[in-house]
Amino acid sequence: MNVPPTVDTVSVIGTGYLGIVQAAVLAEQGLRVLALDRDPERVDTLARGILPIAEPGLEEVFTIARESGRLTFTTDHADLAPAQVHLLCVGTPQSADGHATDTSSVFGAALALAPHLRPEAIVVGRSTVPVGTAAAVQAALSAAAGRDVAVVWSPEFVRQGCAVADTQRPSRLVYGVGRACPTTLAMVDEVFAPQLAAGTPRIVVDHATAELAKQAANAFLATKVSFVNAVAEVCERSGADVKALSAALGLDPRIGHQFLSAGLGFGGGCLPKDLNGFLARAQECGADSAAALLHEVAQVNQRARTDVVDLAVEMVGGSVQGRRVAVLGAAFKPGTDDVRESPALRVAVELQALGADVMVHDPLALDNARRAQPSLRYAETVESACWGSDLTLHLTDWPEFQAIDPVDLGRLVRRRCLIDGRHTLSSERWSAAGWSYRAFGRPLAATALDAEREALVPELRTWSTA
Repeated sequence: MNVPPTVDTVSVIGTGYLGIVQAAVLAEQGLRVLALDRDPERVDTLARGILPIAEPGLEEVFTIARESGRLTFTTDHADLAPAQVHLLCVGTPQSADGHATDTSSVFGAALALAPHLRPEAIVVGRSTVPVGTAAAVQAALSAAAGRDVAVVWSPEFVRQGCAVADTQRPSRLVYGVGRACPTTLAMVDEVFAPQLAAGTPRIVVDHATAELAKQAANAFLATKVSFVNAVAEVCERSGADVKALSAALGLDPRIGHQFLSAGLGFGGGCLPKDLNGFLARAQECGADSAAALLHEVAQVNQRARTDVVDLAVEMVGGSVQGRRVAVLGAAFKPGTDDVRESPALRVAVELQALGADVMVHDPLALDNARRAQPSLRYAETVESACWGSDLTLHLTDWPEFQAIDPVDLGRLVRRRCLIDGRHTLSSERWSAAGWSYRAFGRPLAATALDAEREALVPELRTWSTA
């Protein structure tokens, strides 16, 4: 009987958002983890115990892993030779044209690893890649290594703001294999033994299906967000209330409330990139219907931001030129300092381009926002952001913003005008404090039903994305 070797050492190649969480969790669970990154500065920072990202729960797990001695960092691929399993967690950004996925780092990492593979070692891809990539990586890696190297593609399904919990207790584990080999599967099972022991479903498929499992999942979630924002356009023009409509739709168990909250749409480093990558691959494959649908999903997402900008112009009398605008939120979602493809920052930039004096506040993402959009002005507190403002925009749904006292804040602003870009503040509470409350897709008379509806469907107060 062919007994697979016991896996006690793994490598994690790439210490970006995915890689550092993956490495910390695996080391905290008991594996020896050799983490590699090409950036010497990042490796030095991590080796000194400094995390480059903010993610709930990560600091605690990272500290345990590092202090145990099981987590080490390197820039040298030769240092990865002891590992039996190598996890590819490198970035796959959009290509220079802004559409297709750039997989050059995936192939580069695989080829750099080839000379240092143990005879029994396997490679597990965790990065999000277009369909067809895994088979090409396996062919290139096997040619470089001079032997048949087993490659399993197991895409991650973590959400920013929940990445540690999603890595420790994933919703599913998908193994994409070129051919089903019991030894290879057993080795991957050893890496994810705690997750499997906790009851995580495991599905074994071919490479292509595994690759599509991630991109199709994110494309579906993006479609759901864009659908409700398309409905918000109809509501805005017909006098219907998209928040009430979402509550009614979400009570259907076939639909559900998650990702069915109208607002600024989706952002971050996953959904926009994966949607565009899937769209580009669909076009390459000649899947015209899929490409047309995905294109419109992306267009609706962009229009959601334009709709809020137009609403802002309307609320201040037709022009924001010279108006003081307070923007509450810079991160693309609460619980993270990530501002990649942030709808909040995009709205802030567009208002500034129209002549507004924009002041941005975020509880966690100010440093990243300053680097991404240095032309904007930033405030360390809600109060300083809103001082003397003609218009206040709620654009990232942080709990801190939910806790704002609209009466107290009203004493600081020039005009009590509020746009709730996330549809999660209590319109009844803000209106009672003398604020003109608007949210795209909601009629002015909709506020009276808010308290009753939110008591019935508390899930509506939570909006999450992948």
